[in-house]
Amino acid sequence: MTALRLVASPAVAPLFVARLVSSAGVGFGQVALVWGMKDLGYSPGEISIVAACKGAPALLILAGGVFGDRFRRHHVLAIAELAASLSWLAIGACLVTGRAPLALLCLLALLSGTAYFIFLPTVRGIVADLLPPERRQAGNALIGQTEAVGLLIGLASAGVVASSIGAAFAAGLKGVLCAISVVLLLQLNTPRQRTMVPGPVADLRAGWRYFTAHRWMCAVAVQFTMVVLATATFIEIIGPLYMSEHGRGAKAWGAVAACEALGSLAGAALAIRCRPRRPIIVAVTLLALAALPMLLVSSGAPSVVVGAGMLLSGVAKAVYLVLWITELQKTLPIGALARVNGWSIVPAYFLTPIALLLAGPIVELNGPGNAALVIGATVLVTTVAVLLALLFAPRTGREDAQLKVSAAHHS
Repeated sequence: MTALRLVASPAVAPLFVARLVSSAGVGFGQVALVWGMKDLGYSPGEISIVAACKGAPALLILAGGVFGDRFRRHHVLAIAELAASLSWLAIGACLVTGRAPLALLCLLALLSGTAYFIFLPTVRGIVADLLPPERRQAGNALIGQTEAVGLLIGLASAGVVASSIGAAFAAGLKGVLCAISVVLLLQLNTPRQRTMVPGPVADLRAGWRYFTAHRWMCAVAVQFTMVVLATATFIEIIGPLYMSEHGRGAKAWGAVAACEALGSLAGAALAIRCRPRRPIIVAVTLLALAALPMLLVSSGAPSVVVGAGMLLSGVAKAVYLVLWITELQKTLPIGALARVNGWSIVPAYFLTPIALLLAGPIVELNGPGNAALVIGATVLVTTVAVLLALLFAPRTGREDAQLKVSAAHHS
């Protein structure tokens, strides 16, 4: 099946459009919250508190994994998007009235984060529900492309909207786009996963066994954790404050951030045909490029050069994600995908609020350039360590046997 036919297929087309629309909303949200709070006079430390609240419900990733493996996945996604819509409409209302006390913004950020962490482990498993195995890599890549196009549209538009109409309007648009995504997701038809596991706690234990049965999954999760922490602090705090320090506003940051989405679009297209002999080694190596824009900021590079770094980072992340998700879908039973994905990403998102809380004060003390250098260097060191672990402790037949035993026990 060609990419065009895959996109046009009524079984999966609503998913592609929903991810396009919702990802555009992500772009509006990234710009709206930081610049909206900045316009209201909040300090970097206060902005980092709200950003940390958005990441605080990270342990709900595990609950999201259980929901995604027990219930119809499109229903789980639709409920999460509805909660996100309500939270961002409320944020927009707060910003437009100018009555945005820090405590209220924190509460709304918590609601938004809750929705996101329920959504996250489930969305990466839904392709396996809708497509047969031979079409899943193409499906995963096309999801990446639609998300990249949406994010590109959102980021490029959000900077213009925030600087001309206001950050409040940008936040409200994110809420509207999430609501449209709800309608689209409800048009899907995914099966309810049948499981003999007696309850949620047993579900989590089974997911943990699947995850730990393969050392390569654990090693990749370590690198992913570091990249998420670095990216979150760079996108949410360091990058915008670096641009502001150099006299560039929301429009300039929106254009720079959009470069990564453009790179993701190219990377997802590349990933459709990328079939390396050792996909995980290639994926981990590519992800080192996530550090490039951070190192460029630390060197005081101009916006256009940082944008080029973001472009290459986007290409690398897109190829990484498709290879990683496809490898999981090859290795694991469909009924365990959301839970294993939850276990693999929960450390990253659990630690993100702590990183965001620290980022604001560190930037205030040392400047965004020095902060960017530290997180970029840490990404590189972590990547080297994980590559060495994968090369000298490769997958073994014993690990495969462990997974088969676990699958037989919990099926």
